[in-house]
Amino acid sequence: MDEFFFKHRFKDHLRVEKLPSSLLAKEWLEGLLQFLFPEYSPVKFVSERGFQLHYQTNDLRLFTILDGLKDELHEPPTVIRDAFEAALPAIYQSLSEDAEAILAGDPAARSRTEVVSTYPGFYALAVHRIAHRLCRLGVPLVPRILSEIAHQKTGIEIHPGASIGRRFCIDHGTGVVIGETVEIGNDVKMYQGVTLGALSVRKDMARTKRHPTIKDRVVIYAGATILGGDTVIGEGSIIGGNTWIVKSVAEGSRIYYEK
Repeated sequence: MDEFFFKHRFKDHLRVEKLPSSLLAKEWLEGLLQFLFPEYSPVKFVSERGFQLHYQTNDLRLFTILDGLKDELHEPPTVIRDAFEAALPAIYQSLSEDAEAILAGDPAARSRTEVVSTYPGFYALAVHRIAHRLCRLGVPLVPRILSEIAHQKTGIEIHPGASIGRRFCIDHGTGVVIGETVEIGNDVKMYQGVTLGALSVRKDMARTKRHPTIKDRVVIYAGATILGGDTVIGEGSIIGGNTWIVKSVAEGSRIYYEK
């Protein structure tokens, strides 16, 4: 093998040591979801002390991840860890509302336990709300690692930068794509194959609003594509399946695809 090529590959391996471990991030995510929802836990805790030890062990994983990124963080790892921990009750409350919204919106759902343990839309949203909080705290790369874990498991791709309101419901979910600068209001329902994406833009526009805004109480049916940072779907609208939208829609609109 060419010695020059070999040395450069070795230097890349040394560089990767500075990046967060995908395996450790996955272990932390799984441990956190197990802490928040017993439906995800393979262990049935019989004592509060055992439950506390589980959380502390998992908390150490987060600190290890953040400590490895300390040169790229705007705050010390302990500050970010504490800020994330302080946000956990709000994250749990939002996810509880999401689970209830999915239960209320899907006639096939029999219980909250069924929603939490089996619905890919809920799992993807749970990961997103965790990743989004880390993103807001300025943690690099880790939020994207988490979002890709959910993407690989569910087929639902939600960029951690996307802003999603309360009581969000993704039904079925396979093929859903939600871009980085998407803004979604409250009580929105979305079906499989929906794309909330960007029109083609230059790389220097990466920091601009490139993805659509979805106002409160909008329903978007399967296969709809909504593109562009200036595109706003008005409150209470219904977007039919397989529609292609690149312009704003007034509140209360009904948009359908017809041949």
